[in-house]
Amino acid sequence: MTLDTLQDVYVDQLQDLYSACEQAQKVMDDLTAKAENEELRAALEHGKSGISDGRAQLAGLIKAHGADPKGEHCKGMQGLVAEARAHAIDADFGDGAVRDAMIITQYQRMTHYAIAGYGCCAAFANRLEHLDDAKTLGGMLDAAYSGDRHFSGIAMGDVNRAAAE
Repeated sequence: MTLDTLQDVYVDQLQDLYSACEQAQKVMDDLTAKAENEELRAALEHGKSGISDGRAQLAGLIKAHGADPKGEHCKGMQGLVAEARAHAIDADFGDGAVRDAMIITQYQRMTHYAIAGYGCCAAFANRLEHLDDAKTLGGMLDAAYSGDRHFSGIAMGDVNRAAAE
């Protein structure tokens, strides 16, 4: 597809975010299974639910613009998922708290990618006067920021302290 208009870019980036959510969802079970800290495990479970909800919302937005949600493959998230697998899931750790610290690192990298995507798409939606879309994307952006802050709190609380011992 040729990207000729901001509308084309908008739909393309929504599809990219949909793909990113789809890929992130697949790695979340493995991250959750490796987590030892109970608060972290609960946050990851909540994160899985948020990613699933986001994916469903994105699918609705994309379909409302006459496009297929699966019209794009996000290579950025593909790389982040590969990093999460290499550094948090498949790596050897002598201590579970150290792995938990790495899980938070990898999860937050994926979240920051989503924050950038939601922010750009919300700005596009506003410019294009897709006000309902902008509101939906703004809510998704707020949820991603909130999750990021929650994971930072877990890291600065028990996880990093235990990993440093």
